[in-house]
Amino acid sequence: MRFDLINEIVSINSFQTYLEIGVYQPEICFDRINCEKKTGVDPGLEHLENPVDYKVTSDQFFEMLARGETEFPVDHKWDVVFIDGLHLADQVYKDINNSLRHLSDNGFIVLHDCLPPNFFMAREDYDIDGVRYPWNGTTWKAYYRTLVSNDSVEACLLNTDWGLGVIKKSKREVLPENTNQFYEFNRMISNYVENMNVVSYPDLVKFITNPKTKE
Repeated sequence: MRFDLINEIVSINSFQTYLEIGVYQPEICFDRINCEKKTGVDPGLEHLENPVDYKVTSDQFFEMLARGETEFPVDHKWDVVFIDGLHLADQVYKDINNSLRHLSDNGFIVLHDCLPPNFFMAREDYDIDGVRYPWNGTTWKAYYRTLVSNDSVEACLLNTDWGLGVIKKSKREVLPENTNQFYEFNRMISNYVENMNVVSYPDLVKFITNPKTKE
């Protein structure tokens, strides 16, 4: 589950700071994270009580941060950022890039809902005729775009809990050819292991273990 992976990242690297974008219900993930300093951001559209630190959208939060209107310095960095907010590609992609600007050099971004099992789960609309069905949205597109185009990060995906994407800062060569330039779901899912860089759990542990941790 997502909190198990995040706690593994925190534990292996002795991290101390954690930011969660899209808390919804804290007991699902936020409350289960074993980290000294935790920050939650959620506008509260689905939770009237909304027991989080910043009751705003992620865009508003990063704007407030830039203006010095939060408890943090404007250049504050988190060790782990978990993104589980609005599951639409354009918003998730903004969340990824805003998070990268405020991620410690050895930190990690974790994304939920990166591997929808079928086209219905990958739809753009949460509500259908007023009914809310299970939904992964188009988060996978934001993860995929980062994977194939950003030469300043590495990314991999664990095929569990609707697909958990993990991103870290690292210079690399991007894929030589974008084989899914129009971001078609059927093309992605036909060979998702290769297309989305799905890794085994042992390989993921290697990925999330910083070199200095091994010393």
